Amino acid sequence: MKILICDDDPMTLRALEFQLIKDGYEVIKTVNGREAIKILDTAENIDLLMVDIHMPMMSGFELVTYIRDNKQSNMPIIVVSKVNSNDSVNEALELGANGYLTKPFNLDELSNKIKEVFKNK
Repeated sequence: MKILICDDDPMTLRALEFQLIKDGYEVIKTVNGREAIKILDTAENIDLLMVDIHMPMMSGFELVTYIRDNKQSNMPIIVVSKVNSNDSVNEALELGANGYLTKPFNLDELSNKIKEVFKNK
């Protein structure tokens, strides 16, 4: 299974990549929403998007909205953000995200959230 990570924080990218590869996933990384759209338009078989909220060029919320309004409407999306407010969680879910994790995240929590999203797909 292939997961696209979209986050502008290098430490988060490394932590997510490390755990996801350890869990047996193929990982593609990008640092902004516009790059993520290009990857989604050209790459095959992306099974999950993990996206931060605050990024340059395009926020995670804008990316989720774009994906839900376009071809990848059924792709599972998990928002991974430092923002830990009910408003942000609710907005992400209302826009179409399938899950939300708060940074810093527990690696077991990450693995469990991905399994939960795939199970509910």
